[in-house]
Amino acid sequence: MLPGALHEVLTPITFTPATPAPARTTATTPTPAAPAPATPLRTPTGPQLLPSAPLLRGVAELAAGIGARQAFEFLLGRHLDANPRQYTLTPAELAGLMADLAGPARTALDPACGTGALLRAVDPRPGQRLYAQDSAPELAALSALRLALHNRATVRAAAGDTLRADAHPGLRADVVLCHPPFNERNWGHDELAYDPRWEYGFPARTESELAWVQHALARLKDGGTAVLLMPPAAASRRSGRRIRADLLRRGALRAVVALPVGAAPPYNIPLHLWVLRRPDRVPATPEVLLVDTGRFAGEGRGGPDWEAVRETVTDAWRAFTRAGRLAERPGLARSVPVIELLDDDVDLAPARRLPPAVADGAEQLTRVRERLGETLRLTADLTPPPADPAPPARWPLTTVGELARGGALVMRTGGNGGHARVPVLTDHDVLAGTAPSGTLPESEEEAVLTEPGDVVVPVLGGGAVARVIDEATGGAALGRNLVLLRPDRTALDPWFLAGFLRGTANNRQASSYASTATRLDVRRLHLPRLPLDEQRRYGARFRALEEFERALRQASRLGEQLVRGMYDGLTDGTVAPG
Repeated sequence: MLPGALHEVLTPITFTPATPAPARTTATTPTPAAPAPATPLRTPTGPQLLPSAPLLRGVAELAAGIGARQAFEFLLGRHLDANPRQYTLTPAELAGLMADLAGPARTALDPACGTGALLRAVDPRPGQRLYAQDSAPELAALSALRLALHNRATVRAAAGDTLRADAHPGLRADVVLCHPPFNERNWGHDELAYDPRWEYGFPARTESELAWVQHALARLKDGGTAVLLMPPAAASRRSGRRIRADLLRRGALRAVVALPVGAAPPYNIPLHLWVLRRPDRVPATPEVLLVDTGRFAGEGRGGPDWEAVRETVTDAWRAFTRAGRLAERPGLARSVPVIELLDDDVDLAPARRLPPAVADGAEQLTRVRERLGETLRLTADLTPPPADPAPPARWPLTTVGELARGGALVMRTGGNGGHARVPVLTDHDVLAGTAPSGTLPESEEEAVLTEPGDVVVPVLGGGAVARVIDEATGGAALGRNLVLLRPDRTALDPWFLAGFLRGTANNRQASSYASTATRLDVRRLHLPRLPLDEQRRYGARFRALEEFERALRQASRLGEQLVRGMYDGLTDGTVAPG
């Protein structure tokens, strides 16, 4: 019965656009075609696995307990976690920043919607209309249902190639948000040579991103705002300089924001945000806002400092939109006259146009050096003593699952609920040993909150890691892909538990390699059965090792800060080589 019920719900808000029209041979603007009529979703091909009765019963119980929206978000998160290479996701923090830059909207469009993250970040308003399109029918259907569950806006989601077969040709939206596919050669260059959307120039075959920029502008009303996530090459490739120049001359491009490394996939590249407005009038002395947030890149796998990124970008954008210009903020932001950008390259990369940040002075570098020296001395003091040889242990063993069934510990999984005011401990935080840095969608369900003495274990990645929650981290919500173990202190020592869970052989025998990522079954991890006093003796040694590991991380961070500051000081003249 489930497929039939879904068909009844999705068909009114999801449709497949008609076959694209042949390429036009004149540059005249035709009368916009009416949107394609609603037609049933295409039936997926290939072998189908029918949901089992226990699975459907579990989904029904989940929805009854936490609500349809929370149940859908939970199931969608599990689906995306199980297929990490199949989808290019837009992180929720980035989607929120893009929606902030775009501002409020009664009509909003995402022409490459994916799972609907960008439109979901738009603030709900009475009478709001959300339009989405994606080339993958299953993603269009997911977005339609997700947006319909999230708020009471009217949702229209289409399946089809946006550039070749636009499903919303007559739309003039207040806001367009888009995370387009990057570096596509087969975007329709040969078929769309005379398309009326190319008001700022016909994009080269290698400039698919500039085709998406012009599509977004064509779907805006006068004065409407578009925010697109762009690869940094789009700001400087010579093949796109004429289009960039025309966007500047006509006042369409308003801001370029360089994001930190790790903001969105591909995570090794500092992506850009382009903020555009469909010109209703050209300023007398137009300027463009350039912002560089590269300094807020996170350490290790912790991700960027999103709070600092959002505050820096939104503050600069609001000040710029109020006054039409922005005074220099060294290393962070400035507004640049358009005439200054219209050179042979029309290079829009913020790092090339911003004044350098004030380098760490000699006094601050001296303080960093002193802290590094103290940390290195501490590291030497904490170095473990030589290991005492011992015959192989023959302990009686138990498993985490058996201890949970016997009441010696409580086992909880994370990621099912959250609240905007509660920091979230992510698997990246656990792996990197950093403070809670994540967020979860708001939910009516109670989040799993950590307490001092809990042991948190990541289940993805194949690493032997377990973290004991301290006073500073206690109270954070448990994120996805984490399992929390709360031991009964009268039966289990937390440091003993965490130490034995980190054993390489222990993790190897409890891991599954059936999917693209290694997954740890925490219930199968082994522990020796030892008296509590013996547990505490092992726990003290494990705790000392953890303190040594933490000191090594701190020394690494301080060393990197000192080296970077010395290079910057020597190269900008604020530090003498002597």
